[in-house]
Amino acid sequence: MLTLTESAGRKLSEVLAQQAEHGKSWYGLRLRVEAGCCSGPRYGLSLTEREAEGDWVGEFGGVRVLVDRESAPQLQGLRIDFIETPEGSGFTVENPNALPVAGTPHESGGGCACGGH
Repeated sequence: MLTLTESAGRKLSEVLAQQAEHGKSWYGLRLRVEAGCCSGPRYGLSLTEREAEGDWVGEFGGVRVLVDRESAPQLQGLRIDFIETPEGSGFTVENPNALPVAGTPHESGGGCACGGH
């Protein structure tokens, strides 16, 4: 379904270890698709304490990634990476199959701040 690069897996392991040092134990990383606008879908990344019924669960180097059943079809081929540059660092999400998400302002007849219809 999706891939987590070695760099992203290392960073997530580091984050989870830091959380454990502070007494918080997380089950894994939850990934979800949210309605975006002209630039396509947005992806939500958050730590989760448990698996929900119907979740897809993948394990990458000891890190669990969970996806809810509604988001799963839109995440085929998705790649999560962690990059560090002089300007900053962070997780990146690349989805070669990204399509507009149902319910975006344009599809429902509304507008958004992009200036489109």
